Amino acid sequence: MSRLFDRPVHWCRWMLWLALVLAPGAVLAEPPTLIRAELVWTAEDAQPHRNWLVLVAGERVAAVGPPESIAVPVDARIVELPGMTLMPGLIDLHSHLFLHPYNEAAWNDQVLKEAVPLRTLRAGAFARDTLMAGFTTLRDLGTEGADYADVALKRAIDDGVIPGPRLFVATRAIVATGSYGPAPRGFRPDICCLPQGAEEVSGVPDVIRAVREQAGRGADWIKVYADYRWGPNGEAEPTFTQEELNALVTAAHTSGRPVAAHAGTAEGMRRAVLAGVDSIEHGYDGTPEVFALMARHGVALLPTLTATEAVSEYTGKYKRGDAPTARMQSAAQAFQAARAAHVIIGNGSDVGVFAHGTNYREVEWMVRDGMSTLDALRAATIVDAKILRREGELGVIRQRAFADLIAVPGNPLQNIEAIRNVAFVMKGGVVYKHAP
Repeated sequence: MSRLFDRPVHWCRWMLWLALVLAPGAVLAEPPTLIRAELVWTAEDAQPHRNWLVLVAGERVAAVGPPESIAVPVDARIVELPGMTLMPGLIDLHSHLFLHPYNEAAWNDQVLKEAVPLRTLRAGAFARDTLMAGFTTLRDLGTEGADYADVALKRAIDDGVIPGPRLFVATRAIVATGSYGPAPRGFRPDICCLPQGAEEVSGVPDVIRAVREQAGRGADWIKVYADYRWGPNGEAEPTFTQEELNALVTAAHTSGRPVAAHAGTAEGMRRAVLAGVDSIEHGYDGTPEVFALMARHGVALLPTLTATEAVSEYTGKYKRGDAPTARMQSAAQAFQAARAAHVIIGNGSDVGVFAHGTNYREVEWMVRDGMSTLDALRAATIVDAKILRREGELGVIRQRAFADLIAVPGNPLQNIEAIRNVAFVMKGGVVYKHAP
C-alpha cells in the first residue's frame, strides 16, 4: 500500500476528497474569475471608473473596485477586455419570445397556424439571440396563444438545457371576453374553439379565478389588458370595470405577484393605476394628469417606443430615417410628458413585434426622444431591476449582485450605439460570449 495511506491525516483528507467527488450531484467549485476592462460602469455611479477590477466567485460578484482594494486569489482566471466598458447585463421588461416580426407572419397567423411546439423551439432560439445581444434578464409579457410554454422555457434556461436570459414570465395574460384576438367578429359565428391570444374573463369571480390559475401554473407577473381595440370602429377603449381591475390586482398582490397592465388610453391607464397595478405598458395616449397620477402612486412606465416604429414600417408608412409618423410622435410626446411628471421609466421594448436580439433599439429610441444617455442606460439596468423588485441583485455591479455582466467597445455613456456591439456576455458567473 502506498505511503499515502500509512499516514492517518493524509488518509482522512483523501477519503474526504473522494467522498465529495463521488457524492450524488457533487460539483467541484470553479476558480474565481477576475475581469479587467478599460472602464467599469456599475450603474450606481454616474461615470465609469477607469481600470477597476471585478472579481466573480460562483454566480455572484465578490468584489469590485480599484486594483489595490481587491485581493486576487492565486487561482483566479483572468479575462482581459482592453478598450471595453464592463457594465451590468441589460434588462428588457416588455418582451414576447413567442412572437416574431409581423412582416414575417401576421399576428393572427402566428396564433392560429403555428403549432405551439414550433413556437416554443423558436422562442428558445430567440432567447439565445437575446442573451448574446447582452440582455441577461427579460420579463416576457404573454405567450400570445402559446399557453404556458413560457414556464417550460424558463425552466429549460434555468436548468442549463439552453442558453438564455433570466426570465420573469406572465403566462397567458388576461383579457376581457371578446376584446382581444383572434377577434370573433373576424370569423363566422358558427366557428368555435379558436385559439386565443390570452385568457378571456368576465366579472369579478372569473377575474380572480384566472389570476389564481395563472399563478398556480407558474406566472411570476400577472398581465392584464386594461384597454384594447374593441370599440365600434376598432378604436381602443377600456376593457374592464374598475371593480374588475381592483379584484384582479388584489388577487395578484395577495399571491405576492406584481401586475403589468397593457394600457394606451388615458382612461385605461387611470383605472389601472387606481386599481394598484405595478407597471403600465405603452401609455401612448397618456395625459399629463394621468402621468402625475402614476408618479403619485409609484407606477412605472415601460414606453415600448420601438414597437410604434416597427408597426409603422410594416404598414409602409415609415422608413428609417424618415420623419416620424403621427403615431410615433404621439408616443414620443407621451414619453416626454411622463418624464416631465417624474414617472419611473424603465426599459421595455415589445420585442417580438420586431426582431429578437435587437432590443437595444428601445434604449436608443429613449435617447432619441429626449432622455439622457445615462438615464436610458439606467432604465435598462438599475431601474428595471427595481421594477422587478430585484434591486441590488440585478442591473448593477456591486458585491453580492449576480454576475450578469457585459462588455461593449468604447464608452456607451458617450455613444449609446456601442450597446449594439456586445463583445462579452456573462450570466450568473458563466461566460457565454467572449469575442476578441
